[in-house]
Amino acid sequence: MPEEFYRIKRLPPYVFAEVNRLKAEYRAAGADIIDFGMGNPDMDTPSHIVEKLVETVRKPRTHRYSASKGIPGLRRAQAGYYERRFGVTLDPETEVIATLGSKEGLANLAMAITAPGDTMLVPSPSYPIHPYGFMIAGASLRHIPTLSEGRFDPEAYLRNVDRAVHHSVPSPVALVVNFPSNPTAQVCDLDFYRDLVAMARKHHLWVLSDLAYAEIYFDDNPPPSILQVEGAKECCVEFTSLSKTFSMPGWRMGFAVGNQRLIGALTRIKSYLDYGAFTPVQVAAAAALNGPQDCIDEIRAVYRARRDTLVEAMGRAGWDIPPPPATMFAWAPVPEPFRALGSMEFSKILLKEADVAVSPGVGFGEYGEGFVRLGLVENEQRIRQAARGVKKVLANASDILSRYSQLQGAAE
Repeated sequence: MPEEFYRIKRLPPYVFAEVNRLKAEYRAAGADIIDFGMGNPDMDTPSHIVEKLVETVRKPRTHRYSASKGIPGLRRAQAGYYERRFGVTLDPETEVIATLGSKEGLANLAMAITAPGDTMLVPSPSYPIHPYGFMIAGASLRHIPTLSEGRFDPEAYLRNVDRAVHHSVPSPVALVVNFPSNPTAQVCDLDFYRDLVAMARKHHLWVLSDLAYAEIYFDDNPPPSILQVEGAKECCVEFTSLSKTFSMPGWRMGFAVGNQRLIGALTRIKSYLDYGAFTPVQVAAAAALNGPQDCIDEIRAVYRARRDTLVEAMGRAGWDIPPPPATMFAWAPVPEPFRALGSMEFSKILLKEADVAVSPGVGFGEYGEGFVRLGLVENEQRIRQAARGVKKVLANASDILSRYSQLQGAAE
């Protein structure tokens, strides 16, 4: 029998596993780890959403199998959100499907549209499901650098896409974009989407846009939807999620909207795989979309305050972190004394020396090296506490690096 199953064999080792193992080890030994590593929202789900869930779950008829593509009221609610927020009109029957979070939708659409050996264009650095959903489906990947010196440069990115299209055999089938971006927190504007849609139509590319952080932004310019571009529905589908918008991560509720052919393919795949989310969850999700929206402003304000505290406190500690314009993450360069070690080793040092957990940038792809991601999932007091630990690490960098070098030498 083969040593490893085909799809499992194609997946690289999980880069975060080592950091997670050390985190668990230190906690078991009594360490108080301040954990910026996982993007797991910690705020309570707004009460009116929870109350709707409780009300609905008391009705026995809602305990039966649900609708795989989402109950009609939920799909109408998502279409209403797109109309209000983006001025985009969607047909709830043919252009909207509810998913078990955006991650499941992305993975199953990858399965629906991928033939073995197809080439897919994916961002790097990127959220892992963007490349690995296609890898699991049997595709070959071409990684598109999304940053120039730590920042998103639309013109450079489009040149990279154009180059990839012309040098890929067979021609690429689809392109994944993610703005606001996880992990880099970078944003784009509608002009970029116009150029991207024109390029996609020219090269017959499907575009999968991940807009999970549509409502977590910190300036006066709400992130746009690619579907606002004229003609985008001919080649684009977009994924959104309630996880961050309404602090509903464990509810596993997301959506795919846009091109009818892609939505139809995802609908058919899902009809074989699941019966949709538990009906009371879908009813409560519709209540979130149709109900009072001031809770979104409150959640956004908490993230903004944490962002400002993180940037200010770490700056005083000697670590300059660019203020993220959106998302619940900061994308921070590895401080100069530790840069040569790389993001993974720096993450281990922060854990050991400061009781602070971050995600190494290399875990998000080759082009994430040199950076770490910090999730805004600790309160302001804990952020300041973490900054004090980081300050000690930076102040004692020479001694730490000396000890590290001796340990490495002994290991060899």
